[in-house]
Amino acid sequence: MITPETIKSLANKYQTTEGNIRQEYIQHLFLAYFYQQPQTSEVYFKGGTALRVVYGSPRFSEDLDFSTTLQHVDPLEEALLTTLKEIELEGIHAEIQEAKKTTGGYLAIVVFTIGTDKVIIRLEVSLREGDKRGVVETIVSDFIPPYTITALAKNQLVGEKMQALLTRKKPRDFYDLYYMIRANMITPEEKSILPQAMKVVQATTVNFDRELKQFLPKSQRSVIREFRVNLEREIKRFL
Repeated sequence: MITPETIKSLANKYQTTEGNIRQEYIQHLFLAYFYQQPQTSEVYFKGGTALRVVYGSPRFSEDLDFSTTLQHVDPLEEALLTTLKEIELEGIHAEIQEAKKTTGGYLAIVVFTIGTDKVIIRLEVSLREGDKRGVVETIVSDFIPPYTITALAKNQLVGEKMQALLTRKKPRDFYDLYYMIRANMITPEEKSILPQAMKVVQATTVNFDRELKQFLPKSQRSVIREFRVNLEREIKRFL
């Protein structure tokens, strides 16, 4: 189990809060054990946390999102329970607060206890997504030894994030678009959506500085202070 001293050291290194470091530690630990389960070969890691873990986004994230071609939730529940048992052997208590089928798949909320601190992880799995493709990735971090996962193919991950911006319009979706553009992750197919994205950016009333700063390192504060202007400038480069 990670020590308080290591948490503090990593918080200084990444210019963020100790809470974000605890959250990311549990995310890495969960992913490492989860992808050791045979049932997860058709489960593809995606979303904002995948952008950070796989592609190096500076934005810390709270949730773990997946797509799967599995037809039923039973294998997912088996993998989840085994994963939590493995994590408890690390000295971290794990308690399922909620677990249920949803209209689109499966949802679980798990509370992890590290010492006296609690970390809540929300897992969402989109079920029966037969057109999805996975790519095996090796993850190297400061938290645990290297491990492998199956991530959603990059072009599909980018496409889903673009659609999230157009429909959900959360502050994190705007930042993720900014990062994907800066990281040259936007595919030619997705560039056609950028005019719509520009309209969404220009119409939003989101206070980006207030909404984003808790999930970004201090080095990104100058970016989010004038975030709308910065994002519009990045989009215009492709229009």
